[in-house]
Amino acid sequence: MWVGALSLDLLLGDIHSLKEKRSVVRPLVSELRRRYDVSAAEAGHLDLHRRALVGVAVVGADAQHCRDVLEACERLVASRPEIELLSAHQQLHTDEDE
Repeated sequence: MWVGALSLDLLLGDIHSLKEKRSVVRPLVSELRRRYDVSAAEAGHLDLHRRALVGVAVVGADAQHCRDVLEACERLVASRPEIELLSAHQQLHTDEDE
């Protein structure tokens, strides 16, 4: 069993409040969950209105499947015109890691 994790550091466009931030981040997180069957959540920069840290996790039978899903999630986020992807960091773990 493999577990893949992806952290996405985002700079949001013309956002002036936390309410506007939620209107961008919530639909993005929902789309990641629905389209790729992953766990996703806003996981950082909660008090900053133009920044967001989104975490994505996937479980799979092999490492390549996890990488493929996480790369697809990264491409989706990067394709959004209202979001600038500042950085993306992937990690893979197996149940044999200890």
